Amino acid sequence: MSLIEDVTKGSLSAILIGVAAAIVAPTVLPALASGFRPLAKAAVKGGLMIYDAVKETVAEAGEQLNDLVAEARSEMAESATEAEAAATSRKRKSE
Repeated sequence: MSLIEDVTKGSLSAILIGVAAAIVAPTVLPALASGFRPLAKAAVKGGLMIYDAVKETVAEAGEQLNDLVAEARSEMAESATEAEAAATSRKRKSE
């Protein structure tokens, strides 16, 4: 019985607000949900745009890194060839 007494002790305005919310909620909530759909879709589109931009940037950075590695290997091969040629030259002079 204490629950019933607690409910009846509440103000009439609180009860009326609760009843009004229960009546209006089935009408208002679907309208709000349909209003959030375009916002969610815009957020997804923005996320996809950012993903594509980052993907492109990472691909470009990867290409530049591959170019640097190829240049470094080429320079290492050149210096090894030059060192080998110098050693052969010194060997011939000493003979």
